[in-house]
Parts: sequence; C-alpha cells; structure tokens
Amino acid sequence: MPVVRAATRGSSLALWQAAHVGRLLETAYPGLDVEFVVVDTEGDRRLDVPISDFGGKGVFAKEVQTAVLDGRADFAVHSAKDLPSTTVPGLTLAAVPERGDPRDALVGGRLGDLPLGATVATGSMRRRVQLAQIRPDLVFTELRGNMATRLSKVPADGAIVVAAVALQRLQLADQLAEIIPEDDLVPQVGQGALGVECRADDDVIIGMLQTIEHLPSRRRVDAERAFLVELGRRPRRLRRRSRRRGHQRRGSRPAAPLRVPRH
Repeated sequence: MPVVRAATRGSSLALWQAAHVGRLLETAYPGLDVEFVVVDTEGDRRLDVPISDFGGKGVFAKEVQTAVLDGRADFAVHSAKDLPSTTVPGLTLAAVPERGDPRDALVGGRLGDLPLGATVATGSMRRRVQLAQIRPDLVFTELRGNMATRLSKVPADGAIVVAAVALQRLQLADQLAEIIPEDDLVPQVGQGALGVECRADDDVIIGMLQTIEHLPSRRRVDAERAFLVELGRRPRRLRRRSRRRGHQRRGSRPAAPLRVPRH
C-alpha cells in the first residue's frame, strides 16, 4: 500500500485540517495511506509572547515547512493565513482545497450587545484596529493558545474573537455568538483556506496534490497573497520617493556663500 507523509502542527484544529486533506487524497487515490508527522512550532511553544512580537508571518509554519524540506514529510498542511506571502525557496504551494468560511466571529456576545467598555480578547492587531473603529469603547486584551484554551478565556460580559471556520471544523459552531460580515471586519489573507506545500522538485507529489485543488478557492487565495506582497512593497517605494525628493530639493538650492563678518 503506497504511503505519503503529511507534516502538521499538533493542535486539534491543525490535526483536523491534515486529516481532511488526507481524506481528500485517499478518496482520489483508493489504497493510498496518509501518515501524519506532527511538528512543534515556535508559535505553539511560546504562548507568553504576543504574535505581533514575533516579527511577521511564518511563526506557525517554519518548522512544518522544514520537515518537508529535510525529507521527514512529503507535504505540509497549513492554515493558509499562517503562510508568508511569498513561498519559501525549495517549496511550492501545490494545492488549495475548497475554502471554508473566511469570516471572523465572536464567542461570548454579539458586538452590538456588549456593554460599554467591555473586554474583547484577541491576539490579532488587525482585529483590534477594525473592531475599535466600530466600538471605540472596547478594551482589548491578549489571547493565545489552542481553541480549548481560548474558549476557556471568554471575559465576563465580554467576548473573544476567533475565525468562524475554526469552530465550524471542530463541531463547536453552536458557541459562536456572531459571525461578523466581511464589510465590517475584513478577514486575514487566506483565512478559511488550507495551503498544501511540497518540495518544488517533487513532481509526483505535486501531481497528486493537484487533484484536490479547488480552482475558485486557489484564485482567491492567490489574489489575496499577491495583494499582501504589493502592500508590503509600497512603504519601501514611498520611502525611496521621499529620499529622491529630498535629494532633488537639496540639489536645486545651492548653498549660500559663507559670509565672514568684517571687524
């Protein structure tokens, strides 16, 4: 019986996602056996550190990607939102299966029903900034950990913010107090989608993974990732333009001659 190995994080949600990809492959290739290589990531270990302090994306993906690059696994299953906007050298994003719900949600209470000054827990600066635009009175606190840990930390008379798809996949959707429309809270790039990576030179695995590709989902995720890349380039362009303008201004005004006072 042919065997392929899938690298994944060890959280309940990550394991569900890896098993989902495994089921898709085993359906497409009867007799195939998918084994899981569970990898511990820096983001999973350092729960005392806010995500924003890690300095960018990849904190939940790097070690999982390394397991593929060094041959311990044939492919890796990620939440697409955890992937850096540019693919790591040596890997390719071989498949994006059909996407789930991309929206954010609240557990504990509806946004409009939370009392004045209520506490909302989230580790995402994106969520904080957007929710503060709607409810400037809210008080935000940090939230880290697996889903069970997060659900245990719902503030009294407050709420936590989660990806709706996470609870839907874990059969916990009944705990969602409100799913927030995308026009009110723009989701993270790739949220709700899975990204399946493998080695860029492994044509056999690439061909296998392409059978579980969902083209509409892939197009949306690719467009969102491209937008993020472009957004990252713009501040650098603006800085370069500012420096050029500064040089031009300095170059167009000759220095005034030095005047030595006469005594």
